[in-house]
Amino acid sequence: MTSLFIQEIHLFKRHEKIVSQRLMLLQQMENKFGNQNTEKASQLATDTAFKRNLNLLRDMEAAEKSLQSKIHPHLPPEVVSLETHYWASVEEYIPQWKQFLLGQASYPTGIENQNKSENTILNEA
Repeated sequence: MTSLFIQEIHLFKRHEKIVSQRLMLLQQMENKFGNQNTEKASQLATDTAFKRNLNLLRDMEAAEKSLQSKIHPHLPPEVVSLETHYWASVEEYIPQWKQFLLGQASYPTGIENQNKSENTILNEA
């Protein structure tokens, strides 16, 4: 009878150990899934905010275009052509001026002479 009682105590202790391990594992699983749910909720909120911001940006761009078209009516083709040529000229001279503007080279002297030759050609025409 004593041996049965000792076995009963041993089994009871073993049962308690198993139950405590089970509770610990359940708590770990709950924490893990809770973190995953939190991460999913956070990612969902981030995605929603990104889409909202993208839509706001598109709306603002559309409003800007609308306002610009109201403020600046369509320009005559001659003005558009002049503007296009102007920006092409600016882009052509950027490499020559870049080093000067960055303080890495002296004033590009060839440009001054080129402008004089262009003015001469324009005055002769």
